Amino acid sequence: MLIGPTDPVPCRVTVCRDCCCGSPKVTGIDHAEQTARLGMQAPVRISTCLDVCEQANVIVVQPSAVGRAAGARPVWLGLVNDPAATEDIAAWIRAGGPGIAARPEILDLYAFTPPRRARPRPAGR
Repeated sequence: MLIGPTDPVPCRVTVCRDCCCGSPKVTGIDHAEQTARLGMQAPVRISTCLDVCEQANVIVVQPSAVGRAAGARPVWLGLVNDPAATEDIAAWIRAGGPGIAARPEILDLYAFTPPRRARPRPAGR
């Protein structure tokens, strides 16, 4: 894993790998290779369903500590279903990711805002 010398807490990546993402439902991509490639750039966490199945495969890039201090928020990327898109994400992470490096314009095609999840109501209301 490559970590910048000035940032002890690098970007982190969450890869959805549950019911749709990372499954045979999404064809044409080596899901294990995608995860491994991203893991060469930053720590990767495999997640259960992130509830945005229509966006499969979903990758969330969390900013580094420095990026968070600069005001960056996690970036959700969907429909990441080809090796070129994975390479674009890996290059962005290598450059510093959210809050450090400008997101390549090509990744604007994959970026989306996840829907707000309904909050459970307290009993009796």
